[in-house]
Amino acid sequence: MRKTLYIIGLSTLVYSCGSTPKSNKKQYIPRTPSVQPKTAVKTTPEKPKVSTEHGVDFYNVNIADITKNDNTASYGSIVSAKPAGYKVVKTYFPAIAQNFRQRYLILHYTALPDDKSVTVLTQQAVSAHYLVNNTGDNEIYQLVDENKRAYHAGISAWRNDKNLNDNSIGIEIVNTGYVTDASGKKNFFPFDEAQIRKVAALVKDIVTRYQIPATNVLAHSDIAPTRKQDPGPLFPWKKLYDEYLVGMWYEEPIKQGYYDLAVSTDFQAKYIDPAFIMTVQTQLQKFGYALDLSGKWDDATKKTIEAFQYHFRPQNYDGVMDAETYAILQALIQKYPVK
Repeated sequence: MRKTLYIIGLSTLVYSCGSTPKSNKKQYIPRTPSVQPKTAVKTTPEKPKVSTEHGVDFYNVNIADITKNDNTASYGSIVSAKPAGYKVVKTYFPAIAQNFRQRYLILHYTALPDDKSVTVLTQQAVSAHYLVNNTGDNEIYQLVDENKRAYHAGISAWRNDKNLNDNSIGIEIVNTGYVTDASGKKNFFPFDEAQIRKVAALVKDIVTRYQIPATNVLAHSDIAPTRKQDPGPLFPWKKLYDEYLVGMWYEEPIKQGYYDLAVSTDFQAKYIDPAFIMTVQTQLQKFGYALDLSGKWDDATKKTIEAFQYHFRPQNYDGVMDAETYAILQALIQKYPVK
């Protein structure tokens, strides 16, 4: 019996071993450890430090990014609170969520000689940030801190903004202004060439520091066309544009194209059409002037056209929307659209 069991067990063992499938041996390939890229650690660039002179803090770095149409910046002297028992620190100064108050630059003439200009602008209820004299020296008078409001614009508007004292810098230029002849025409006095160089240098400095766009470098007559004429048609806006890259001007080929189109039609017949008048008023308004849409060549519209001509068509400032003035307006609207 024992022999029988032994033989059965041995047979089972042999069968079991013989029926086991042969294993496929895999070649060992060592793994190459994968290198994970290091996560870039974002570091905030170190901000320039606040400097202190005679107890006044200054931050003289403009952190604006003009490529992003962003005038966020901190520049100049810093006015800070002094709470009793506490210390105000500038460890994290400046925050990027800020911008300049100074969004416009407005040019005026005083209609007074040098000495009276100084007296009026410093002793009466009117002022400007700067006064450009006509005494032949290299001095420009600062009358108001750029961070403060000067009383130079009065009731004013441009595009979507009103009361431009709040957000502008005003420059007064000593100039006699104009006299009216027997026919009622305004005859303006010219500016001195050396004085204009002063104005240009000052304007260039201000628009660069505050990144004031070309559309916001304006005449007092632009922002208050029904009541102001300064700085008048003899102020060299094109010179500022050509030589200093400041302010607005149209492209001559574009203007010429619009002019040719206008004269190829019966422009004079269109002139008396209320629909055309409404179109012109709408376009003047679109460009920036504050003007009601009356559909008539009313006094406000004529004065607005006159102001437009002071700035962009100074050879003829009769307040009439002729073909050339119309073509210049179209060229400017194309070049400087409202954003």
